[in-house]
Amino acid sequence: MVKKISPKIYLIIILALLYAPIIFVVVFSFSNTTNFTFPRGFSLEGYRAIFTSSHAEKLLDSLKNTIIIAVISSIASTIIGSVSAVGIFYMKPKTKATFENINQLPIVNSEIVMAVSLMLFFTTFSFPTGWLRIIIGHITFCTPYVILSVMPRLMQMDSNIYEAALDLGASPVKALVKVILPIIFPGIISGAAIAFTLSIDDFIITQINKGAATGIDTLSTYLYSSTRSASGFEPFWYPLFTIIIIIVITIVLLVNLNKFKTKGKKKEEED
Repeated sequence: MVKKISPKIYLIIILALLYAPIIFVVVFSFSNTTNFTFPRGFSLEGYRAIFTSSHAEKLLDSLKNTIIIAVISSIASTIIGSVSAVGIFYMKPKTKATFENINQLPIVNSEIVMAVSLMLFFTTFSFPTGWLRIIIGHITFCTPYVILSVMPRLMQMDSNIYEAALDLGASPVKALVKVILPIIFPGIISGAAIAFTLSIDDFIITQINKGAATGIDTLSTYLYSSTRSASGFEPFWYPLFTIIIIIVITIVLLVNLNKFKTKGKKKEEED
């Protein structure tokens, strides 16, 4: 008789498949080897190479560009997405359903389709290549995810609470800021974190729309061009990836910590 495999075994296998590559990257970041071979010893040379190698200036410049683009696009998409989510929530049922379905299209669609569509749009209306195209592209890409993150918080809210605030004498702006915003704030934070990580991670939209002559590179486009160059593998890759992983994990932990605090406050209010 064949014994049933415990669900915990399945869970361990799935987690191993998901996180083993990340663990390997972290382990290899402390390797003393300079190629794709298993580490033979411990070294911090890769971390030092981020700042001292011949590519350090270009690498740090691309990292700076990545952070600037991610911050601007995440802030803009969070504002646009949050306001759009509130607007969609208070629409009539049929119109609301239509806009919710429209918002799903960029998410389920292939990113390459969006990148090419943006390129055609920018070319048709003669947008200058470089920063403007990249930032608008990232905002367009991230905004639907922010809407998707904020909408569940709105769905949990009493739809009459806004009208009640207006009846009590609050202005529309004050009712939005004092009543609606605190309720949807966890969703806004989650949407902002998702937008930031999506922007940092993006390659296709940036590569297609940055323009070859601008000289602007994000981290992903720089690493792509490095792999195609004669230099090939660089010792700073694994340490750089490890730093990015730590940043992303920190963002996720902060978002989850905010959620736990919000749930704790709700339980205290209920008690």
